[in-house]
Amino acid sequence: MTDTSIRTRFAPSPTGMFHVGNARSLLLNWVVARQSGGAMVLRIEDTDAARSRPEWTEGILAAMAWLGVDATQYEGPYSQTDYADKHTEAAQRLRKEGLAYYCDCKREQVQARRDNPNLGYDGFCRDRGLEAGPGRALRFRIPEGGPTLVEDQIRGRVEFPHEALEDFVIARGDGTALFVLANVVDDVEMGITHVIRGEEHLSNAPKQQLLWEALGHTPPVWAHAPVLVNEKRQKLSKRRDKVAMESYQAEGFLPEAMVNYLMLLGWAPGEDREIMPIEEMIPLFDLADVNSSPAFFDEKKLRAFNGDYIRALDVDEFVKRCAPYLEGDEVPWRPEDFDADVFAQIAPLAQSRVAVLSEIVPNVDFLFLDLPIFDEKSWAKAMKPGIGAEMLTAAIATYSDESLDWEAEALKGALEQAGAAQGLKLGKAQAPVRVAVTGRTVGLPLFESLELLGRERTLERLHAALERLNA
Repeated sequence: MTDTSIRTRFAPSPTGMFHVGNARSLLLNWVVARQSGGAMVLRIEDTDAARSRPEWTEGILAAMAWLGVDATQYEGPYSQTDYADKHTEAAQRLRKEGLAYYCDCKREQVQARRDNPNLGYDGFCRDRGLEAGPGRALRFRIPEGGPTLVEDQIRGRVEFPHEALEDFVIARGDGTALFVLANVVDDVEMGITHVIRGEEHLSNAPKQQLLWEALGHTPPVWAHAPVLVNEKRQKLSKRRDKVAMESYQAEGFLPEAMVNYLMLLGWAPGEDREIMPIEEMIPLFDLADVNSSPAFFDEKKLRAFNGDYIRALDVDEFVKRCAPYLEGDEVPWRPEDFDADVFAQIAPLAQSRVAVLSEIVPNVDFLFLDLPIFDEKSWAKAMKPGIGAEMLTAAIATYSDESLDWEAEALKGALEQAGAAQGLKLGKAQAPVRVAVTGRTVGLPLFESLELLGRERTLERLHAALERLNA
């Protein structure tokens, strides 16, 4: 794309969270605008006052900034309610030109006339000549003939027969515009050339295209991205699925990993590559290459992506990104017991094992606690009769020898010998020691952990575990 007049728009509704589907739509709009040297417009769809709060709008802006789309990279934010006068003006223009009419039909009346609750409005008020009044909505008159053809950059040509479209409401009885009209008027006012959004809005496209034409304007380029589904191929639902971008951010997903993954939902850059920074994706992206089939939002794959991105960080950057998770009221250690130098030493080992940043706490908590937090299943598995007490006793004797160098390789060799004396290979011999020291059977490399923990604290934990086992 080379047309620098391209103007896309990202128009979310403030709903208290930022949906992953909204995030994907944001990125598609932003990338197309970046490709063309054009502009992305941010407009908050706030005509539903009950669902619009300032703090929710702030949440949208914060989530966008986290994804790398800050205030320098879009126009706005604009509010749909700021254009209310324009909405009313357009509605009345359509009425005066005979393209819209007032209707006082109630739903029950329509259903009674059609004897089928699944059928839409029957055009009863088309020629009644009603004037504005309480309880009278303004309906757009679907033109005779048809169909309306929507040329979609992703889905191709989509045909909407006019007999399947009802005369739809564009303004309420109090004169306020509905979303379908407000959206078109705002797009016209803002010079929007490309509307890129989720598939769930495809059914609005013929209505909006008819409104664009009725108002004397050329409709925008349409592109409806595939719906996002879960592992059961059900559309993602906030009531059932993990869809809030804020929850992924809080869990410790990296924004660059999230951006990478979202861009691959329905599109692939080719070259058998998936891990790719957004700056490399931008010149490769083409709306026409987006698959129209539902896209599986696979959290397991996202976690794998995130792990790859974490491991690619410089260690100092990894330490920096972990910082928010190592402080605050939710960490299990006292603030004064956290040692930044010790964490910096263990960080390279932790970096290779965590998939999300929040996993850093259970991996390193044993270093900053008086005693570890025991996972009872781990305890039961490691402290079996004939192994637990025997290996704790052997480890205490081995590690009490002050002639033993307190470094990882020496600690490993000494415990391997102690285990062999019990007829155990290292894997089984170290399990009771690991649980005694860290509280879990799985975690960071044991002997490097012991080296950082120190002889005195290691022995304290071995003794405490033996007492617990014998109690």
